[in-house]
Amino acid sequence: MASQYPTKAEEVIISSAEELMVKTMARYDPSHDAFHVQRVRRNALHLARTVSEKLPKEKRPDLLTVELAALLHDVLDKKYVSEEEAADPYAFFRPFFENAAARSGLDLIEDGRARLIARIVENVSWSTEKKLIAAGQLDDWHRNCVELHCVQDADRLDAIGAFGILRCAAFSAATSRPLHAPKENPASDSSAIQHFHDKLLHIKDHLKTEPGKKLAEKRHILMLEFLRAVEDEYNVDPHDKACYNHAHMCSL
Repeated sequence: MASQYPTKAEEVIISSAEELMVKTMARYDPSHDAFHVQRVRRNALHLARTVSEKLPKEKRPDLLTVELAALLHDVLDKKYVSEEEAADPYAFFRPFFENAAARSGLDLIEDGRARLIARIVENVSWSTEKKLIAAGQLDDWHRNCVELHCVQDADRLDAIGAFGILRCAAFSAATSRPLHAPKENPASDSSAIQHFHDKLLHIKDHLKTEPGKKLAEKRHILMLEFLRAVEDEYNVDPHDKACYNHAHMCSL
């Protein structure tokens, strides 16, 4: 009988990764905090277990790889660390994996999973994938690595829907960008609302896993409804007496 995941040794490494993540994310803003990472972790494991149901055993994603990559995926986020710090994720995380091996007896460096986890961390982001596609550098590993796809989809699912709306507003506030601006105003191009059109509304069509695509459908619809509500609320005619009379009657 196959052992249940996680084993005690795996739990030690997971706990160490979570500790590193929480310590790191405390320096970031609420759009990229430890709670975001925990949601990505939950989604990634859900996707990994779901896709495993239809895959032969040898092609099923390694759950420890998925969970650790999800926990560590934003530690070197280039929005918060320098290009130099993020240049070599494997070198950055190697001391962590060495220490984790000493504590758990499970050597992910020796079995190759440490390097895979670092590679997933390096390639998980939307912007990195766009650059690779533009440069023609997307290879078979990017197209076929199920562990990468589970973490990518999990991260992107947290960028859309209800949590995506909250996170978009939080990041805009943290970077002093307007939440909304009239289309004729130059500030509109950097607003939170514009980010929906530039990126968030496109995520649904770029997910890799079938369960991820299904989860995205409801979240995508919610964003469309939200954007319609924003437009409806903004486009009130200040000269329309009917609006005033309705509001006045409702207050009585």
